[in-house]
Amino acid sequence: MIVPSAYYRPLALGAPAPFREPPVTVERMIHFVPPHVEKIRARAGDLAKQVDVVLGNLEDAVPADAKEAARSGFIEMAKANDFGAAGLWIRMNALDSPWALDDVIEIVGAVGNKLDVIMLPKVEGSWDIHYLDRLLAQLEARHKIERPIMIHAILETAQGVMNVEEIAAASPRMHGMSLGPADLAASRRMKTTRVGGGHPGYGVLVDKGAEGEARAFYQQDLWHYTIAKMVDACAANGIKPFYGPFGDFSDGPACESQFRNAFLMGCVGAWTLHPSQVEIAKRVFSPDVEEVKFAKRIVDAMPDGTGAVMLDGKMQDDATWKQAKVIVDLAKQIAEREPELAERYGL
Repeated sequence: MIVPSAYYRPLALGAPAPFREPPVTVERMIHFVPPHVEKIRARAGDLAKQVDVVLGNLEDAVPADAKEAARSGFIEMAKANDFGAAGLWIRMNALDSPWALDDVIEIVGAVGNKLDVIMLPKVEGSWDIHYLDRLLAQLEARHKIERPIMIHAILETAQGVMNVEEIAAASPRMHGMSLGPADLAASRRMKTTRVGGGHPGYGVLVDKGAEGEARAFYQQDLWHYTIAKMVDACAANGIKPFYGPFGDFSDGPACESQFRNAFLMGCVGAWTLHPSQVEIAKRVFSPDVEEVKFAKRIVDAMPDGTGAVMLDGKMQDDATWKQAKVIVDLAKQIAEREPELAERYGL
């Protein structure tokens, strides 16, 4: 256990102090890029204008003989582009792999001041976060990194789900957490080979009716329990929950349904593995227009965030002001990038 007095203390002399309040940033989609593929890497600058987060994927989907090329490709991509308002992330290789240590050492050393978040796969417990936390602090001190690089955990093992509360609270460096349904299914011995989404065999049958009457079958969500548990752990610790990948690129409506379920349960964004999923994520995870307008009224009515006011017969106080301020700040960031939404938001 980290005692309260030490929680926000840098873990290495010369490392930047951890964030006490994570930055408010729009992260509706985390868009995966294979940095070992040159023609895709070359489009990173244009991609950064279209998505909220550009993530260089070094782990799954990268062949073993391309791991070093992916790492060097990411460094090249990071140096060559100005990512503007888009976040720059990597998904490193798992800590038990032969590539993990070099991923962190080489990338932080080369482009640490550009890197916002490291996504850590297959997190089993707080000890995984503590290891990466200390290593990052040492590297930040060595390379004079000006702001802390945050950690995003992927929840994709049964043990990780069991320890989700401890993982979420492990470090002030924690950014958030994503559901990794494919590896989690394997870890649990689930009987599905789908990457996210439902399964036609998982559902409920309505009670018997009259003799010979057909009984309706309703497909259910395999991931409901895990998403809810992850959202609770993230919300309790002030970090962000995300839905992970949806693997069937040809089924836009099913992808949107899965993203919307996650959004309604509290997730703030999702992974996008294909360009067609970017617009779906924007549609699902952008703040509602009427919600933004009402939040702006609260902020305008309480400029310094203190006191209480009545709006439409309902009391608004400093607690609702904080919620409203987050919504308005997110909407402003979106408005700067998307003129159509700026007009609808009235910003």
